[in-house]
Amino acid sequence: MRYLVTGAGGFIGRHLVAALLRGGHEVTAVDLDTGGLVALAASPKHTILQGDFTDGALLDQHLPGHDACFHLAAAHLETSRGSDHFWRVNVTGTLDFARRCHEAGISRFVHCSSVGVFGAVRNPPADEEAECHPDIAYEKSKLAGEQAVVAYAAQADFEVVVVRPGWVYGPHCPRTRKLFRTIQKGRFFFVGDGHTLRHPIFVDDIVDGLIVAAAHQRAPGQIFIMAGPEWATLRELANQIASSLNVSAPKIRLPYPLVWAGCIVLEGIEKVSGREMPFSRRSLKFFTNDSAFVTAKAREMLGFEAKTSLAAGLAATGNWISAAGNKA
Repeated sequence: MRYLVTGAGGFIGRHLVAALLRGGHEVTAVDLDTGGLVALAASPKHTILQGDFTDGALLDQHLPGHDACFHLAAAHLETSRGSDHFWRVNVTGTLDFARRCHEAGISRFVHCSSVGVFGAVRNPPADEEAECHPDIAYEKSKLAGEQAVVAYAAQADFEVVVVRPGWVYGPHCPRTRKLFRTIQKGRFFFVGDGHTLRHPIFVDDIVDGLIVAAAHQRAPGQIFIMAGPEWATLRELANQIASSLNVSAPKIRLPYPLVWAGCIVLEGIEKVSGREMPFSRRSLKFFTNDSAFVTAKAREMLGFEAKTSLAAGLAATGNWISAAGNKA
């Protein structure tokens, strides 16, 4: 098979590209930053294109001949950018790109969305039919992007699959590394009581799920939540990480209003200075919004079920961070 992967230089993307190449497939990898793909550049089946997926002049000549596209690229962590930026990339840009892939003869479009489209999950765990209540630009644009490509697929008879991953963690993830190191240095704090639910999925498992979504005959036209075999409270998650690092479990608790006010100040500084701040209202959601899900649909329709336990995934991640040292 011949696959196109956007966002290929990112955390999930580089793991997906590596898995596809190991499977003997040809891969065209597209990203604004392709530095994460250097280690894979030697493969004769690997073509790297540095650029924006919305740039038709750059990309359209390369689209024909691919069997399927994994669309992982998105406006994501740019907290200093306005909502129009998220909409341009995640909605209008994604819809136009799906149309261009279809017109180029690509058979299937696997759209990587996010469980962030739910906003704060009400009455967890949620399934694919639960109401969505997004309240920040990223979440709203990801939901609108889903809806746009699904509507286009129905109108144009195009095979589109939407995958909503849970919180993806593992080796090469800068946010996972930051979480581990913050706990290791004793700087981690809870916002509130730490009982917020998180539903992680190890990166190898989400890669397997995306590949299944690209191949299974029952996948087109469907939306699938893909998350790990277990959820945990944030306190349980932090305690497991601390245990794997052989350090004391975090105990600091800060009141929500204080942290919220601090986020407003930091976001203002970021907007003026252009420097990324360590905390924002976006990252605050990790500490305050319940995020736990039912994954039965992917299991029953696709035969996909994440296999890596939280303990095993955290151990593998910790081992990678230790081995990589300051280069991680």
